[in-house]
Amino acid sequence: MPATRSTKHEWLTVGEVCTELRISRRSWDRWREQGTGPKAVRLARNGPIRIRRDWLDAWLDAQAAA
Repeated sequence: MPATRSTKHEWLTVGEVCTELRISRRSWDRWREQGTGPKAVRLARNGPIRIRRDWLDAWLDAQAAA
């Protein structure tokens, strides 16, 4: 089933991504340090980190193909 526009551009929190991937926050932080995790942005200068659903899906597809 194709993703709808609203879910494709949905913004996820780090906690939501960690829960979905069944990883710890420490693993997420390590991926960010190494530059190996999904694309993410920080909202505002000191704001929270967010990951768009389509970025996460693209990253997961790339991991499956590797």
